[in-house]
Amino acid sequence: MIYTEDFFIAANQLINAGRFIDSKAWVPATSGNFSARLPDGTIAITVSGKHKGHLETDDIMLIDADASALDGKKPSAETLLHTSLYKRFPGIQAVLHPHSLNSVLISRLFKNECVLEDYELLKAFNGITTHESRIVVPIFANDQDIPRLAGQVEQYMDKQGICHAYIIAGHGLYTWGVSVDETLRYLEALDFLFSCELQLYGVKNQ
Repeated sequence: MIYTEDFFIAANQLINAGRFIDSKAWVPATSGNFSARLPDGTIAITVSGKHKGHLETDDIMLIDADASALDGKKPSAETLLHTSLYKRFPGIQAVLHPHSLNSVLISRLFKNECVLEDYELLKAFNGITTHESRIVVPIFANDQDIPRLAGQVEQYMDKQGICHAYIIAGHGLYTWGVSVDETLRYLEALDFLFSCELQLYGVKNQ
């Protein structure tokens, strides 16, 4: 298959994102998956089973909007979670899914959602201009049946509206944005805010 220049640009962005995310210890072993939507609607996404801190161009593949491989490579089992977000949010261009320690711990302490409010760093999110804000990060039970899990996420968003991220319990975090850089900013902000909530929980329960 002959890849376009847009593919190589997106692949390079995902490779760099992988190195940064790995430097934060958010993708241990071969965990996590990342994607970026190209101008023609196809999606560059990490292949299955590769260490995200050592990605090369050959570790990025191309899929269509329905999660079907276009180049014969094997995508992550969770690819449908990416494509469902792209279908729901036409303006987003990137989806990042690390397995960060703080997101996993949050999912162990809070059953259905993590509420983040009155933090200055909430202004890291597009559209938020004051610390007097509140975002809810829903938590879904882990499930090896990805279509069923994707359906649960869809049902939540149908009822509750737009959210900035969600957690799969005992697993990891999904967030998305209009670019890879914006989505990385969200990851950093969320990890800091999750750390705040974890430390507050510890103080309250001493």
